[in-house]
Amino acid sequence: MKKTLFSLAFVALFSAAATTTVSAQATKTVMVGGAPMYPTKNIVENAVNSKDHTTLVAAVKAAGLVETLQSAGPFTVFAPTNEAFNKLPAGTVETLVKPENKATLTKILTYHVVSGRMTSADLAKAIKAGKGSATLKTVQGGTLTAMMKGKAIELKDEKGGVSTVTIADVLQSNGVIHVVNTVLMPK
Repeated sequence: MKKTLFSLAFVALFSAAATTTVSAQATKTVMVGGAPMYPTKNIVENAVNSKDHTTLVAAVKAAGLVETLQSAGPFTVFAPTNEAFNKLPAGTVETLVKPENKATLTKILTYHVVSGRMTSADLAKAIKAGKGSATLKTVQGGTLTAMMKGKAIELKDEKGGVSTVTIADVLQSNGVIHVVNTVLMPK
């Protein structure tokens, strides 16, 4: 009986500690595109395994951003799915990944990245503090506006396009990924 009570007390104490620490939070593995996203791996190491992000990975490689997204960061990445890229006008992706369009591709991709690690709780808190919206400065230099629609986080780009976070809090060793359903476009 004492052993059982001790075990239950230990489990309760461990569970409480695990839910309040970042290191324990970092052990959460999320499935994205049919593959586990390990919090011990960096953004690129995980993204290459997602069948839903093959276009994004190809674009990151074409833009020469692999090394950057493997660095210490931390980064918050709003990662468009293949379906998000398919919403663009026909031929857009094929044109963007050409070497002569590297600057434009880089501008678009870095518009999906914010410095620092912002979980969905951090985003929700910023939205609440901003009385319904939060302005996020992207690595590209532009801004995204984060808003809540029910329980979902939405992002509005500088051209008025809106993208919804479909999978939040995919923790990485160098930041966090939020999967989005539309490509965000800078001015």
